[in-house]
Amino acid sequence: MLSIIQAAGWPIWPLILCSVGALALVLERLVYLRKVRVAPEGLTDEVLTVAKQGVPSTEVLKKLADNSLLGSVLAGGLRAWSSDPRAPESTLRQAFETAGRSAAHQLDRYLNAISTIASAAPLLGLLGTVIGMIEIFGSQAPGNGTNPVQLAHGISVALYNTAFGLMVAIPSLMAHRYFRGRVNDYLHDMEQASERLLLQLMRQGNR
Repeated sequence: MLSIIQAAGWPIWPLILCSVGALALVLERLVYLRKVRVAPEGLTDEVLTVAKQGVPSTEVLKKLADNSLLGSVLAGGLRAWSSDPRAPESTLRQAFETAGRSAAHQLDRYLNAISTIASAAPLLGLLGTVIGMIEIFGSQAPGNGTNPVQLAHGISVALYNTAFGLMVAIPSLMAHRYFRGRVNDYLHDMEQASERLLLQLMRQGNR
């Protein structure tokens, strides 16, 4: 591998940095986007049960917000309701949406960086190959003929950059699509949970 990197020349180093960055971001998202950290099972039902018993205390709301991203969204709506149990639906919905936007921002973090690496890696690989081809043909002295074996070897070395660029881009693209699907699922779950809690809070406020 070291000999391949040395043969490919300096253009392969940006690709190596991209591969390290992509690996770090993918591992971070794998850890962060765990279900227990974003939307634990049964949390919505627990919150609905607590809300039926009356306005939750500040300590309960803080624990709920620290529990997970879904908990922070539900806590945002409960805070607005606790400050005014007869608040109109538009006020409560705005509180849920504000908390939801903050949660969505946390879920989307680093996904654009992974997508950028997936898009840029093939171009960097192509750039390295083009630079290698220019050097190969530029080194052929005019009038002395061309050594086909040496030329073929030089072209194969130049193509290392393209191959490495694809090796970085394909896993990065697959990871981005996977994480985007998980984020969309989480956002849908949060929206459904917020709607359930909103309906219950409105019923309790209208009693």
